[in-house]
Order: sequence, then structure tokens, then C-alpha cells
Amino acid sequence: MKILSAAEMQACDRVTAERFGIPSIELMRNAGRAVADFVQQQFPDAKSITVLCGRGNNGGDGLMAARLLGESGREATVLLLGDPGSMAGDAAQAWQELNSSASVSIHIIREAKDFASQSQAITEADLILDAVVGTGFQPPLRGLPLAALDWLTSTNTSVPILAVDLPSGWDADLTDAHPEGPHYPADAVITFTAPKPAHVFGQLTRSLTQPIVVAPIGSPDEAIVSSLNLHWSGSAKAITEPERPADSNKGMYGHVLVVGGSVGKSGAPAMASISALRTGAGLVTAAVSPGVLPLVAAIAPELMTHALATTPAGEISPDNLAPETLKALLKGITVLAIGPGLGATPEAVEFAIGLLRESNLPAVADADALNALAKYPDIIPKIAKDRVFVLTPHPGEMARLAGLTTKQVQASRIQIARDFATRNQLILVLKGWRTLIAHPDGSIAINTTGNPAMAKGGSGDLLTGMVASLLAQHPNDPQLAVEAAVYLHGLAADIAVQSPGIAGDQHTLLATDALAYLHRAFPYRSQAGNGYCWLQGSNVSVPAAGVS
Repeated sequence: MKILSAAEMQACDRVTAERFGIPSIELMRNAGRAVADFVQQQFPDAKSITVLCGRGNNGGDGLMAARLLGESGREATVLLLGDPGSMAGDAAQAWQELNSSASVSIHIIREAKDFASQSQAITEADLILDAVVGTGFQPPLRGLPLAALDWLTSTNTSVPILAVDLPSGWDADLTDAHPEGPHYPADAVITFTAPKPAHVFGQLTRSLTQPIVVAPIGSPDEAIVSSLNLHWSGSAKAITEPERPADSNKGMYGHVLVVGGSVGKSGAPAMASISALRTGAGLVTAAVSPGVLPLVAAIAPELMTHALATTPAGEISPDNLAPETLKALLKGITVLAIGPGLGATPEAVEFAIGLLRESNLPAVADADALNALAKYPDIIPKIAKDRVFVLTPHPGEMARLAGLTTKQVQASRIQIARDFATRNQLILVLKGWRTLIAHPDGSIAINTTGNPAMAKGGSGDLLTGMVASLLAQHPNDPQLAVEAAVYLHGLAADIAVQSPGIAGDQHTLLATDALAYLHRAFPYRSQAGNGYCWLQGSNVSVPAAGVS
């Protein structure tokens, strides 16, 4: 799914009308219907609904939704911010259609003082629709939209808020988690046709369990065009959804080799290995030092092990690069995953660089392997040449790889990830809030699953195993395989943290807890039968939250 800028979204609507003959007023009617249907599904107990409407097209969407909700038997109240005489185009048509319906209570707010007489519309509502300003808005909020926010906040109500298109006050093109200026709170967001940058980068809702949904309203795929070269990672999960053929055998799903596990570091390779198994690889072998091999082997009876040569101190040795030793290590391997618990000694660094240079297998480098590569950045494009090569750094590791500070990385995540991936011709998974998957062609997928409970040791090791596993199973679709792995990793953790045992607590979730929920992540479908696509949250009723 492509991500469009605000200007590109406006162009899409224009092209839909001019080239494909779908009038813009029909798009607005469809948007209103999408909102009304979403309310019916997600807020079934909301009988009294207050719709805050601006005078632009976002307000027009809200007016259309209000009319449909009123006609469906809901008690709908519209508060129009400003003089309806200044409305134009489709918004004016929506206002006219609303006034022809007797099923909605309409109030015009001309001045801030007029809000005082409408407190009942908020305090007695079961749901508030925020249709004040949308994609075309340029911050900051001012005038009646700002006064409405102040009024809404001052009521200190627990009524949930559904944002139409965007929570009012957000810049649609913002790629930060939070806007600088005032903005409306939201407990759910429904946008149309395609997400804008704010939908995938912003923390739009009060809780990450609350939905951000994209609804189709009639624009054909040919009209949805963007030069941002950004897309949503969740679409890639489709490659994991077909059932396996009846005559499947383990050889059809690849053999992953996890290399790491120096003295005292058994957990990292063990987690990467079990993750690769759980994600569906046919075979997984953990190559670790003899000192930790029994601990790693005990993680699962299905896991195979290989003892690496070590130095007298017990650290992994470059002796493993001897031709016959290396041949035995790589025999039958489909994908190499290197780094978890590898160690940072000069010998371990020499081995890591040598293994990556001497093999031409698809490879995933993480943890200590990334730190080894950071010591020799000029060798990265040579290692990546003519192979699938995936790096999975967190911001600190990315800073070392790129010769920057972590602050610089965080300030320009998109550009740094894109530049690094294209310059070195590899796939870069830059972890963090809204993990980026940057590809050699310059395209970037943004992941919208995951939560703060994942901020613990071991999460990265699980991801390494999952990426390697899906690469092994889908060798002809490496970019989709990596995106799907990132999406599933976060999705499993989202499901886990909402499980009865964790009950939403973000402190107690262990990285490995997510593995127990992969069986629910794999069959999950982000696209509902009505065509709505869930960027965040899932198809459940939305809990109320207090205005903040």
C-alpha cells in the first residue's frame, strides 16, 4: 500500500474525477458512508453521536456521515464551526444534503462563546466525531477549531473520539511521532484511499491498541500515484498467507544457520534459532562455541547445533574460516544469520567479516556482526554485491555503521536509511518507533506494528531469526520476506501484550513471550471483508479514554 503526501492525495482525488469519471461529491459520499459503517462496527453501543465539523472537505465528510448515522437511528448532533454561507464546492453540497434530512440536530457555532450553550452535546454523547480539519490542513490550529479543542478538553470527558481522516491539528505530511502544535486527541482514526505520512509515523491515538484504518472510497489503483517511494510493510504479509501444499517437506522451507554464541552469550543465538523455527524454516542449525552449545541445544529438541572452533579463552576463532571447516559449516545452508552473541574480540570480528566475505548465501547481520562491519564500512558493498544482504541495526548500531551520532540518525531516519541501502545495495531494517525497511532501489516500507513492551533484550534476536526464516522460505521475494518478518514480529508482540496473562502491561512482557502468539499473528488479516485496511489496532470495539 502506497503512502501519499497531502498534495498527492489531492491529485488522486482530482484524477479520479477527471480521468476516471467518478465525481468528487461521490467520493465524499463514500467517505461519509465509510465513517458511518465504521461507527456501526466499532462503536455499536454509541447511540448519541456529536459531530464537530469544519467548513472544508473534511467537514463535508463529517456532514455526510452525520446524515447517514441519523438516518440509521442514531441520535446525531452536528456542530458546524463557522458560517455555512462561506462553504463551497462539495462541502456546500454536503451541507445542503444534511439540511434536507430531518434526522440530525444542527447547531452553528459562530463564535467561541457559542460553545457554552452546547456542553450537553459533549457530556451526554457516546461518541464524538472530529471532522474539523483534515489532510489539506496547514498547522497551527487557530480560531474556532482551536476554541473547540479548548472547549472539548475543558469538559474532561471520557467520551471516545473518532478522527475523520486525521486528528485535527496534525500535518498530514509530518513524519515525527508527535506534532509541535495543539491537536485533537483520538481513540480511532479512519482515513481514505491511502495513508499519508502522519498515519504511519505519528502516534495519532491515545493507545497503540486503538485503530488507524484506511477505507477505500472509489479511487482506482491507477489514480493512486506517489513519488515519496514509501509504502506500508503490512501488505507484504500476504506472502505468508497461502496454505502449504499437502506434499510439503522440510527441504522446501530452507535451512537457516544462526552463527554466534561466544562464552557467556547463549541466550541470543538460542532466541534467534527458536524464532527461526517458530516462523517456519524447515531446518535450523545454531553454530556456537562449545562452552554454550549444551545451553543452546536445550532450547528445543528440533534445533540442530554445530560447535565452532574457539581460542584458548573460549572466544570464537578465525580458524573456522579454514576451507574444509568452512565447507562443513555451510553445507546445505540456505540462509546465514550472524551476530547474536558472537562477541566483539578481534578474533570474533575477523571471523565475522571473513564468513560474510567467503560465503555468498543470503545473509542477515545483527548485533556483534553489525559492530564488526562498522569497523570496516568500506567492505560492506563488497559483501552485499550479488547477494541478498540484510542489516538490522537499532539507532546506536546504525550510527556506528554510518559514522554518525545516534541523535543524527534519529533526526533523519528516512534519508539515512535510504542513502545507506542504495549506496551499499542491501536491505536495511532500521529498528525503533515505526521501523523502516529500506531497499536497494530506494523504496522504504514503514512498519506500524509493535509496542514499548518490546524494548527489552532479546527482541532483536527474535527478529533476526524471523527475517532469516522467511528469507529461507521465500527466496524469490526477499524484500517482501523481510517486510513480512518485521510486521509479524511486532504483530505477535501486540497480540501478546493484550493477552490475558499480560493484560496490557508493558513492563512484564518478555521478548520470547511473543513467540507463543505467532500462531495468532500468521492467520491475522489486516484487510477486513469491507476492504478497510487496519494499519494499527484490530477489529475489536474501542475502549473509551479520557481527554488529555
